[in-house]
Amino acid sequence: MTSQLTLGWLGIGRMGAAMSRRLIDKGHDVTVWNRTRSKTQELVAAGAKVAETIADLAKADILFIMVSTPKDLEQVVMGEGGLLYATKLPKVIVDCSTVSTEISAQVRSAATAKGVGFLAAPVSGNPHVVAQGQSILVASGPKETYDFARPYLDSIGKASVWTGEGEQARIVKICHNLYLGLLVQSLSEVTTLAEKSGVPRAAFLEFLNNTVLATDWVRKRTPDLLSLDWTPTFTTELLRKDFDLGLAVARREEVTMPLAASVLQLIQAAIGRGYRDQDFLSLFEVQAASSGMNVRPQ
Repeated sequence: MTSQLTLGWLGIGRMGAAMSRRLIDKGHDVTVWNRTRSKTQELVAAGAKVAETIADLAKADILFIMVSTPKDLEQVVMGEGGLLYATKLPKVIVDCSTVSTEISAQVRSAATAKGVGFLAAPVSGNPHVVAQGQSILVASGPKETYDFARPYLDSIGKASVWTGEGEQARIVKICHNLYLGLLVQSLSEVTTLAEKSGVPRAAFLEFLNNTVLATDWVRKRTPDLLSLDWTPTFTTELLRKDFDLGLAVARREEVTMPLAASVLQLIQAAIGRGYRDQDFLSLFEVQAASSGMNVRPQ
C-alpha cells in the first residue's frame, strides 16, 4: 500500500525504529529524524530519507512521534526548535509515546492552536511484535483526525482502536502497562516458588503454557525466562515510569490500586539492584534472589 501523503517519524529508539520500518516496508514516503543520527542508518538503507532538522521533518503531511518521556514530548513539539516552531507544519501529529494525560492535553492544545491535528496513538507490543505486524495501536482524538491517519496506523500494526475524542488512549495504554507489570511479577513469584520447591523451571513453564491461564506473551518470553536473557525489549526503568503514571491517575480518580502500588516498590528494588536498563522480565531474577535462590540459565 502506498499513498501520496508524506510521513515523518521522530524518535528512532527500539520501538520507533520497528514502527517506522513497517511504514517504509509498505512503500510509504517516510522521512526520519533522531537526535543521534547514526540510529537512522538502517532505515535509510531500507528506503527512508533523513531530515537534517526537526523543522525539515515538520514538512511531512503526517508526523509520528515515539519518545521515552513526557519531557521529551514537550521538548520536541513545544520546546525551542520544536515542531510547532517550524515554518511549514504537518497536517497531523500522531504521538505513539506513553505519557501522562496532562502532558498529552497540553501538547494537543498547542498543536490545535497552530491548526495541527493531534492524535494520541500508543502501541501494545515490543519491537519483535511490531516487526511481525502483530502490534495493536489505541488512538484518541477527533474522529476525523483518526480516520485520516488510520490507514497508516493499520500499516504499522494488525489493527487500531479509536477510544474517544480526548486522552482516552493514554489511559488505555497506562492501564495496559500496569497489567503487564502485574503479570510479570505474578509470573516471577509463582515460578520462583515452583523452582525453589524442586520443580524444574522449564517443566513448570511448559505446564503453565498449556493451561487455560497461558498467554501468548508468556509463551513468547519463556525462552528468555529460561536462559535469563534480559536483553531489553522494554526496560525496568520505563516500566517504573508507567507505574508512576498509572498510580498518579489512580490518585486523581480515587481508585485503590494495592497490587500496583506493591509492584512499584519491587520495580524500584530491581532498579536499585542494577537492573535499570535490563528487560523488565529481570524481575524474576530479583524475586529469586530475594527468596535466597541463585538461579542459572536452563
